[in-house]
Amino acid sequence: MSTVTQQTFAAATELAHAEPKVRKRRPSRQIGVHIGLLVLVFLSLAPYLFMLVTSLKDNQQYNENFWALAFPLHWENFGTAWTQIQPYLVASVIVAVGSVIGIIAVSLLAGFVLARFRFPGRTFLFTLIAALMMVPSISSLIPLFLMMRDLGLLNTFAVLIIPQVATGAILGTILMKTFIEGIPQTLFEAAAIDGAGPVRLFRSIMLPLSLPVIGTVSLVTIQGVWNDFFWPLLTVTDNNLKTVSVGLLFFQGQSSTAYGPMFAGYLLASIPLLVLFIFFSRYFLAGIQGGLPGSH
Repeated sequence: MSTVTQQTFAAATELAHAEPKVRKRRPSRQIGVHIGLLVLVFLSLAPYLFMLVTSLKDNQQYNENFWALAFPLHWENFGTAWTQIQPYLVASVIVAVGSVIGIIAVSLLAGFVLARFRFPGRTFLFTLIAALMMVPSISSLIPLFLMMRDLGLLNTFAVLIIPQVATGAILGTILMKTFIEGIPQTLFEAAAIDGAGPVRLFRSIMLPLSLPVIGTVSLVTIQGVWNDFFWPLLTVTDNNLKTVSVGLLFFQGQSSTAYGPMFAGYLLASIPLLVLFIFFSRYFLAGIQGGLPGSH
């Protein structure tokens, strides 16, 4: 056996003896990672578990067993909660759909123009749009309320939708522009050579490829509308126009609070967001990563 062969055989033998050591270390590292992930999942789900447990109690069980599950289980709390929050859920859906349509329409057009057309002041205009992200929303609360009052829009769906579109279009435009700039320019150039105009480029190329970022903006908008509390409370007094975040105040009375139905209402109100994220998570994650779902 030559010297080179002996050296190769010795190196292979050392690697063979070293592999068990590496394999022994990997399970311990994986166990630590798994434990850390389990702790993170438990901490994330703990509020929801508490909400579920509390939704099955009456006030006496809530006061006597704050953390533990108490029997008998009061499933009728969900029926009581659904009867009360159903009109508010309908109002929230109307506001969410109107806000999503408005934000997508404005930000998609603005992002397409800023990303694919060259005109004087384009960079300065985008800088102004990005600078609006640094303006606290609370600073515009009083002027916005006075404007809505002078326009006669209080106690209407418009007073809930228009501010959402105005504020959501800022982030939407930034995300749309960044995403559209990542689409290869050769696609637009090839279509332009075939005679496609700006409208055809927008409808046939840009719109289908922008589904991931559209899904991202839609989910962010719906979450913002669903969790918005102070603005609907300030501008709407008509009970038929109140959103679910305000409608849940019904369970908090001046003398007592129905904790079981209240937490059941919280749980029912969170289900639409959970369902939407499950069905559109692939578009949401693809929009964040800057790619197309199923393209990898």
